[in-house]
Formats: sequence, structure tokens, C-alpha cells
Amino acid sequence: MPPPPSTAVSSILRPTPPPDFSFRTIPLPQIRRAAAGAASSRLVLARADSSGAARGEGAETVFFDGGAHYGDLAANLLLGLTLLWLPLTLAAVSRAFILRYRFTSRRVTVVSGLSGADRTDFPYSSVTSVVVVPRFIGEWGDIIITLRDGTKVDLRSVPRFREVADYCRSMAAAEGSLVTQ
Repeated sequence: MPPPPSTAVSSILRPTPPPDFSFRTIPLPQIRRAAAGAASSRLVLARADSSGAARGEGAETVFFDGGAHYGDLAANLLLGLTLLWLPLTLAAVSRAFILRYRFTSRRVTVVSGLSGADRTDFPYSSVTSVVVVPRFIGEWGDIIITLRDGTKVDLRSVPRFREVADYCRSMAAAEGSLVTQ
């Protein structure tokens, strides 16, 4: 037998107190700084060892950090409406979402892969030549970097490719590794 209507109505209309949202502060572990002259953390120490900052050459500065030019993706998506251009469209989509280029004061880094785990770094001292190939009326372009061991690194659809290539040439010339032709 159902309960009398008066008890059912009173339980629905009874105001409930607001939930208790009390936030507790949890003490964070204290970060201990290393002694003066030493690196303040393992990350900085590892970065200093790989970049040469441990030799006192200064901090690494980023000149360009980005992916493929968006115009390359847009043009290939438009041309991808034809079945003939579809494989090139898929390549442009993968370049746009997977590739990242970083030019710093010490090295060139190419990060690729879905998780970004495939990473290629090389210093300017290993660069022997830098060649540019303009694409789409010079809005973006490819940069082909030849390394000392003969490896050619092809960076596709780089925005501001002329500025980036000139920067790469100047850094390689400063290292004394650029071969003049």
C-alpha cells in the first residue's frame, strides 16, 4: 500500500541543505633549490647538458616554433575534392596535424608522430647547406637541409620559409659548418 499523500508531498517539498563544498588545502612538497652555481632541477641540468648551456654559452632562444602552413592544408583540401588529388590531401592533413618544426639558437628540431615521440634534433654545426623551394606563389615553402654525414632533411610547407632558412644559414655560418657554393 502506498504511503499517504501528505508524507510523499512533504518529502518532495522539504528544502534540502546545500551540499558542503569545503576545500581543504593540501600542503605541497617543498622544492629544494640547489646550491649556487648548480642547476636548480634535473630537467634544467639535462637540458643544459644537451644544449651546451653547461659550457656557459647562454640560454637557448626559440626563433621559430610551428607546424606546416595552413594554406597548404586549405589548398590541398580544396584540390582533394577531385579523386586524383586525394592522396596528396591526406599527406597535407597529416603534415598539418602531426609535424612541428622548431629552430632555436642551438639546434633544429623536427617533432612528428601522433604522440610526438618521434623527434629529430641536429645542431647547426652539422649543417652543410640549406636550400629553399617556394610553393604557392611563395606563401610557404620547403627547406632542404643537408647534414655533414650526407643526410638530407626535408622540411615541408614551412611558413616564413625564407626567414627561417636565412636564420638557419646564419647560425650554421656562425658555427663554421656552412659550405659556400
